[in-house]
Amino acid sequence: MANSETVDKILHAATVLFAERGFAETSLRTITCMADVNLAAVNYHFGSKKALIQAVFTRFLDPFCKALENNLDKLDRESPSVRDVLLAAGGAFVATQREVNERPERFARLMTLAYTQSQEHLRQHCSERFGGTLARLTKLLQVAAPNTDYMQFYWRMNFMLGASLFTLSSFESIVAMLGKNPEDIPIDEMLKYLVPAMTGMLQSDQIVDAAAPVAEIQNP
Repeated sequence: MANSETVDKILHAATVLFAERGFAETSLRTITCMADVNLAAVNYHFGSKKALIQAVFTRFLDPFCKALENNLDKLDRESPSVRDVLLAAGGAFVATQREVNERPERFARLMTLAYTQSQEHLRQHCSERFGGTLARLTKLLQVAAPNTDYMQFYWRMNFMLGASLFTLSSFESIVAMLGKNPEDIPIDEMLKYLVPAMTGMLQSDQIVDAAAPVAEIQNP
């Protein structure tokens, strides 16, 4: 079996199992069984479980960041709106999903796990390798939403990210509740609905005083 084929089989199995079970709950032996390779192959190509986890994310984030950089280069010549920037990110996600050929909900679940499970090595790896691109995306969003102060922007970004990851990771279930087949609604069709919602969440002109009573926030 060619080395590239072996690596692809290991990465696919790791992607599926990590997304379904989590990092700590998935053993290398389980991955090798699904990939139909021996443990020596994993050790040879990746060296450790931590390195394999990092490689799974690199498999998605490397093409995503390249596509995103290309899309952002085009926006830098203009004065992009929040919607423009989010569409650039959404377009990069769709292109990456097609290139990697994994279901989009798997990557969304992996991103959620990166936030919720203790994987400091993974956060450091992603920051060192992809932090520049993600910082550029964040900066463009800040410029496009000038009426939002730092704390509002910080929390809205997290709310927006959480809503996006939930929608993507639950994509098949959400579509099924519509009584439709997920294959009838491609991911880029769903983004037509998601991007406007994310845009409104981030660029609302209403600034809420964090020290205000809850009743005042609810009834400004």
